[in-house]
Amino acid sequence: MNIAETAIRNQAVTWVLTVAVIAGGMWAYSKLGRLEDPEFTIKDAQVITRYPGASAMQVADEVTDEIETAVQQMGQLDRVKSLSQPGLSIVRVTMKDKYDKKSLPQVWDELRRKVNDAQSKLPPGAQTSVVNDDFGDVFGVFLAVFGDGFTWAELKDYVDLLRRELLLCQDVAKVSLYGDQQEVVYVEISRQKIAALGIAPNQVYASLAGANLVTPSGSVDVDTLRIRIEPTGEFKSVEEIGNVLLRTDKSSKLYLRDIADIREGYADPPTTIMRFNGRAAIGVGISTVEGGNAVTMGNAVQARLLELQEQTPIGMEVGVISMQSASVTASVNGFIVNLVEAVLIVIGVLMIAMGLRSGLIIGVILVLTVAATFLGMYLRGILLERISLGALIIALGMLVDNAIVIVEGILVNIQRGMERIEAAASIVKQTMWPLLGATLIAILAFAAIGASQDSTGEYCRSLFLVILISLLASWVTAVTVTPLFGVKFLRAKVASGQTDPYGGVFFSGYRWLLRKCLQFRWVTLIIMALLLVTAVWGFGFIKTSFFPDSTRPQFMIHFWLPQGTDIRQTEAELAKAEKQLGRYQEITDVTGFVGRGALRFLLTYTPEDVNSAYGMLLVSVRDYRQIDSLIQRLQKDFQEYPDALIFSRRFILGPGEPGKIQARFRGGDPRVLRGIESQAMSIMRSHPMAVDVLSDWRQRVPLAVPLIAESQAREVGLERSAIATRLETAFSGLQIGIYRKRDKLLPIVTWPPETERSDIDNINDVQIWSPTAKQTIPLRQVILAMETRSNDETVWRRNRLPTLTVKCDPKEGYQASETFEQLRPKIEAIPLPPSYTLEWGGEYEDSNKAQAALAGKIPVVLIMMVLILVVLFNSVRVPLAIFLTVPLAIIGVTAGLLLFRQPFGFMAILGFLSLAGLQIKNAVVMADEFRAQISSGKDPFKSVVDSGVSRLRPVSMGALTTVLGMIPLVTDAFFVSMAVTIMMGLIFATVLTTLVFPVIYAVVFQIRPR
Repeated sequence: MNIAETAIRNQAVTWVLTVAVIAGGMWAYSKLGRLEDPEFTIKDAQVITRYPGASAMQVADEVTDEIETAVQQMGQLDRVKSLSQPGLSIVRVTMKDKYDKKSLPQVWDELRRKVNDAQSKLPPGAQTSVVNDDFGDVFGVFLAVFGDGFTWAELKDYVDLLRRELLLCQDVAKVSLYGDQQEVVYVEISRQKIAALGIAPNQVYASLAGANLVTPSGSVDVDTLRIRIEPTGEFKSVEEIGNVLLRTDKSSKLYLRDIADIREGYADPPTTIMRFNGRAAIGVGISTVEGGNAVTMGNAVQARLLELQEQTPIGMEVGVISMQSASVTASVNGFIVNLVEAVLIVIGVLMIAMGLRSGLIIGVILVLTVAATFLGMYLRGILLERISLGALIIALGMLVDNAIVIVEGILVNIQRGMERIEAAASIVKQTMWPLLGATLIAILAFAAIGASQDSTGEYCRSLFLVILISLLASWVTAVTVTPLFGVKFLRAKVASGQTDPYGGVFFSGYRWLLRKCLQFRWVTLIIMALLLVTAVWGFGFIKTSFFPDSTRPQFMIHFWLPQGTDIRQTEAELAKAEKQLGRYQEITDVTGFVGRGALRFLLTYTPEDVNSAYGMLLVSVRDYRQIDSLIQRLQKDFQEYPDALIFSRRFILGPGEPGKIQARFRGGDPRVLRGIESQAMSIMRSHPMAVDVLSDWRQRVPLAVPLIAESQAREVGLERSAIATRLETAFSGLQIGIYRKRDKLLPIVTWPPETERSDIDNINDVQIWSPTAKQTIPLRQVILAMETRSNDETVWRRNRLPTLTVKCDPKEGYQASETFEQLRPKIEAIPLPPSYTLEWGGEYEDSNKAQAALAGKIPVVLIMMVLILVVLFNSVRVPLAIFLTVPLAIIGVTAGLLLFRQPFGFMAILGFLSLAGLQIKNAVVMADEFRAQISSGKDPFKSVVDSGVSRLRPVSMGALTTVLGMIPLVTDAFFVSMAVTIMMGLIFATVLTTLVFPVIYAVVFQIRPR
């Protein structure tokens, strides 16, 4: 008794399990987590170290180098990249691909230990390094809190309320802020006053240094109690700070309010600024816990915001920058519609081609298989997102292949006079193991991406997992439930006499054509060879790419002003651009970010690092199809900003970096790198297909250099550090204490009035206390002159070597690959000094890395496929015949990509691999029939012809359902190239399987007509 007969004899069990799987699938679908795009682990962490007062090169040599040296001792390290700016070191550490989200926490612990060990080697003045290992956190809900007439402090108070409340919502992991301004207490002291009174600045600082600090005051025993002692004296208001009595050498009392103006304000200049539709705002980013449901979290946040409306001050509003739950719901619903459409298309085709009953049976089996797939996804922890749902649509056509073979076999056996149960058991016994082998081969076609460990492989991994679950489920249902349904519901007339079930016009025409191809086998093969050569030649005209642009109804406008631009000037320029964008009806919202990139609200978005000359506008539109035309019209507006580099960019689908074309120059001398940079940028700017040319080192910036008269300075008792501190106080402000305002700690900063600190010409009049003269003296007495020099404010290093990267993007309508191929020989022709190298990054590097990771797994996959075929057929020549047909699939792929004008990108590569698996699967089904009929004693030539005829309908129907089932994916930007590759390739592959494969099989086994 075989498995089919068992399922039929125990039909009660089969029916109950069938209903249970469908119910379980429906339940699992309702419980599956949802995302817009699949997750992939960002294997990066940042080590941030502040070194106040140091230049970018000093930071690079004294701090960044030490951190990099410590980090490079880790065996898990893939590469280290660093950014050194004046007073700031940011070292970005990237781990090897083999470490995933489960193993990375342990890796980050070791990173912290290495960084802590390096702290003793940092120079004096460098602060303790901070390791940021949540650099890859995605804030799927991104809100803007704003309101006319409200101060930053009032906005911040409400934002703090939101943060406390939203952290309690279901599946919320973290709430981070963007653009909140640091409150500061300013003590403005005029140099004239302090000079007239003869007070040393240090006396003022000492008076405030110990005030308002929390210090232990002990405790005392009182009877049986231990009572803590807590004296008064804390500042209850800013005005009380003015009551501080200064320590002076004179007997008269002098209060701080007598010499200073004291007020509350905000850090000047700010670090980051945010604007929402032209109004100052604070950003609130909310991330989802690991394994949480983005839709559940988003709905919970929205519900809590509605509940908090009563506590929202009148006039204060909460705007939505990004609501992942809404976009996820829309994306998943859209894919579900595509899935339903594909299912209906497949069932409709089957009903037309195989009859009403056969079509309905296979349709029910398809629904059962999809339900089993949802259940398997839930048990495996696979989320509903773009890739997993797309995989279901891709698999639809393949899911019915096994059922078609079984239903077709049952019908034919019944027509030949077999009893129903015998007819079902016979076809399952004959085809069960070949179908399993063919199914495993189809699964293996996607195994390379499933085993790839890089970010691209992780991004697409659910494609393999869903294919694996669904195809295995399709085989199980084909050999169990399908025979039961066939016995119960199929109706077929027993053929009378010698009537041939394959005697119709369609089968007769195919039989005649197949005979001719077999008789003129070498002509057939020569024609195929010529078509293959033509296809390979035509493939050279296909454009290549990595991942396509996103269909997200938002795009970015990057503003790069000259390096060193004050952040307030950058904000003013963005504010002008916001007003211009308000004229366009297609635009719904504009959010401005100044000083650095936004919070990572999208996994594929990489924020820019801190830079006062950088700003970004996030533009939301009504329909993503309006973005391209809108960007073209905006170019005219951007001509009003001659000093700014303005780039408009859409989001991309899949992992990657900004700047699709990147040339990295590495060498030890920054001056030499600057010379190479100018040549590379000139080449890119002069190329008609290249736009948005940018160097990551940016421009050199002016540097004011007071030349200290060292002998005079020593005579009056002044060291360089004292002069530097006084200059910092005079122009930037110096923190001298802490003011406790409820639960906030506000720094107390002293600086002179704005009139004395706004002009660098005042530097000579700055008063500094001379320990020797016991009075203040003007700095002109110890400064010989002022010089203006230029220096690098941004120094990038890669694996401890200075690395300057020149970037650009292709012009609208061009692929990055074709622009790169034209730029490459010109940039590689730039003469480089010895020990200086050029590396290509951007899309070229990402694509090659992803393809290399994929290619590394393909040999193993091919070996497994060959082993399966050898085990199935106990032959080497059968696998040889099958694999000889695979290269011919390029003919259909080339025709399809050229016809639909699609690039051959990463998804098209996956499509080609799956196409090869489908072609091998169909060939296995046909080769098994060849073997079965030949082994029965029939003439080999007649066996090949009859086998081709008997397998024509299952093979062609499987191909037809796959092709038509993928129609919904043709409109999806992410899957279109894969869908075209499979559809057009499969159409031609069906011809290969039904005509060319029998010819190759006959040639390999030397089968000739008698």
